[in-house]
Amino acid sequence: MQFARRHLFYILCQISFAVLYPTTTLAANDRLSQYQLFNDSSSLTSVGKKFRLGFLTPPNSNLRYLGIWPNDIPVQTVVWVANRNSPLNDASGILKIGNDGNLILENSQGKKAWSTNILNISTTATQAQLLDSGNLVLRYESDTKSDQTYLWQSFDHPSDTLLAGMKLGWDIRNGLNRNLTSWKSAEDPSPGEFSFAIDRGIFPQFYLKKGTRKIFRSGSYDLQILNGTSVRPNVFFKPKFISTPEEAYSEFDPNNEFSIVVLSYTGTIGFFIWDDKSLVWFDIRTHPGETCENYDSCGPNAICTSYTSQPCSCLTGFVPKAPEDSNMLVSSHGCIRKHPLNCPQNEGFLRMTGIKIPDTVPFNICSNMNLDDCQKECLKNCSCTAYSTGDSSGGENGNCLLWYEDLFDLQRHDSFNRLTFHVRVTAEDIESSSHPKKKRLMMVTIPVSVTFPMLIGTLYLVWRKKLYSKVVGRKPEPRSSSMGELKSPTFDMISIAEATNQFSDSNKIGEGGFGPVYKGQIATGQNIAVKRLSLNSKQGLTEFKNEVSLISKLQHRNLVRLLGCCIHGEERMLIYEYMPNKSLHNYIYDCTTRKELTWMRRFYIIIGIARGLLYLHRDSRLRIIHRDLKASNILLDSEMNPKISDFGIARAFGEEQLSAKTTRVIGTHGYMAPEYVTNGLYSMKSDVFSFGVLLLEIVSGRRNRDFYHPDHNLNLLGHAWKIWSEGKACHLIDELMEESFNRVEVERCIQVGLLCVQRCPEDRPTMSSVVLMLDSANMVLPHPKQPAGFYGERSMYDTEDPVEKRPTSDVTVTVLEGR
Repeated sequence: MQFARRHLFYILCQISFAVLYPTTTLAANDRLSQYQLFNDSSSLTSVGKKFRLGFLTPPNSNLRYLGIWPNDIPVQTVVWVANRNSPLNDASGILKIGNDGNLILENSQGKKAWSTNILNISTTATQAQLLDSGNLVLRYESDTKSDQTYLWQSFDHPSDTLLAGMKLGWDIRNGLNRNLTSWKSAEDPSPGEFSFAIDRGIFPQFYLKKGTRKIFRSGSYDLQILNGTSVRPNVFFKPKFISTPEEAYSEFDPNNEFSIVVLSYTGTIGFFIWDDKSLVWFDIRTHPGETCENYDSCGPNAICTSYTSQPCSCLTGFVPKAPEDSNMLVSSHGCIRKHPLNCPQNEGFLRMTGIKIPDTVPFNICSNMNLDDCQKECLKNCSCTAYSTGDSSGGENGNCLLWYEDLFDLQRHDSFNRLTFHVRVTAEDIESSSHPKKKRLMMVTIPVSVTFPMLIGTLYLVWRKKLYSKVVGRKPEPRSSSMGELKSPTFDMISIAEATNQFSDSNKIGEGGFGPVYKGQIATGQNIAVKRLSLNSKQGLTEFKNEVSLISKLQHRNLVRLLGCCIHGEERMLIYEYMPNKSLHNYIYDCTTRKELTWMRRFYIIIGIARGLLYLHRDSRLRIIHRDLKASNILLDSEMNPKISDFGIARAFGEEQLSAKTTRVIGTHGYMAPEYVTNGLYSMKSDVFSFGVLLLEIVSGRRNRDFYHPDHNLNLLGHAWKIWSEGKACHLIDELMEESFNRVEVERCIQVGLLCVQRCPEDRPTMSSVVLMLDSANMVLPHPKQPAGFYGERSMYDTEDPVEKRPTSDVTVTVLEGR
């Protein structure tokens, strides 16, 4: 009863207030002054009509939030939320200027949900204004001409989005730490577990963190700045960095009409521009992307190199810390010194170029030093392990950067050519690096005292070769000279045969169009997967060379890693990192294992596949069209992270190339785009089609070409389109999925899948748009058109090919185009 009286009193007060002080029409106004009421149906629009402030409800939610979004963009993209931690339960919220001059958001009970919370305002004559920059400001009514006297501004309190002109970093004078914090989920704007912020160390850097754990560090590749100059501006963003005793922040100026940087709730930082022609947000860069962008992916004192099959290598003078990591084929425990330092005698420095400088912990900086002075400063302290200056020539005085103890998060990349640093090593290490040929000769020189053990070793190798010939049943031949151009690590046949127990059936873990796949363990203890080309395989030398040459240049956490190859006579094998959970095919089509795939796990698999495909289409050194994306070519690691595999029929495109045509159509029934099947035309959009099919299969747990429904003769794509058009998309959801899951998120994925399988390639989104649509729940998705293969696909593809009918895997087939 007491609550009812208070509620009635509050309503009467609001009615009286409205009568005494009539509200102005705010829909076309950019300001809110005292005695104006801003209710759930009101909005502020900036003078240039670029941004709007109003109330919004995220998908799959009944809660109301006060937020800002671009006004002229048809896809509502929320860039700032006021009451992230205090949502409103209904549409009765009121925004007003309070009696103390602060901007206040109240709920229906008159309780404060959010406020600017500025103390000691000298007068209550204040007003709020939404600027064309997207900045909501509070200032005195008399200061309308000044942009430097804000009492409060939303730019000082960002959510998950950085706008042009917004400072990201520290205002030390006012104790402000402006950082991005992700949403908790697609429908919950409250602060999530990911943050992107500047570290206020001696040398400021940006970190992307999950909780307190670093997962990405900005370097000279993007936002990291040395001596106050920006590094690598691009066509769309002009980043700059300011570091003074009072401030340390970064901001960017847009080169186009609208650009944003967004921290996704899935843990990536993305750079987006709006495309007025296609009416989508275009993702031009995402971090972390490739494997080496993951923080300290190779451990201390090791360098991670992009676009190589062996990303991890030790610094000169260092060796792997763990014996099992001696070949450095995988991310390791890092490296330790080969020879202990003998400070200060017999030591020097080796110059390193093209490398992102190490993380600055522990770290020191000395001002106004040239390169020689910086070196002397490092030599004074036996704990100093490396040094660098801001000038690669060492000709001018600048900042001397000093590192101590181990060196972390080293990455080599073609674009890291601005900075250099020098690593402390022993004289012996310097001598070895200066005479690599002499070093090799020393390694093969055998003293007389060990000639007997060498003889024993030679006899052992002869025995191994005989054993190999007996078990494998193929005569060893010299390595084929036609494969000499392949730049990939090689394994000898005897080692692979021993690793797989002579290719025994007990080690066999699968079979595809290429041939059987075996699990093995090499001498270092590392598990491997060996794909062995069958003599009767439809794929031959061309596909083998294609896969080695393409995948060896790719590095991404959602692409399988090729460790090397083995070529011996007629034998051709590919050696990959071992995926303990095998392929996605083993999960989504089996009633037992399907139950293990919760929606959250399925969603992250979908996101991972999308990001891997985006890397192939846009971010890799070569633009790669996979052409055979399907469930059996998605491998799952120990944590169920998806990795795209099998690049045997993939093709590389040129910088400006958009499509190609072939008379040899190769792919898998049910996944091939219609323009590829009928005319041999393939492009990035044909991969998008395959992704759409795979997405719908993951959601439904059913195969496209094996789908059957008693009420119609549609395949899975046709069925999905039919029930989505009827407003019953939820009927597609796998009945074996757990009872509680995000239904709106699932239905959003279904809509994305239908957008990907539209008949015309021009109608399908790019993978950058797909990733954005999956990551951003506050985007309004376009309506898909009727998909390809709506009625006839099952009858067209269901052949009596016995190979195609194998229950254990999808098999890549070749279709000859009719002429």
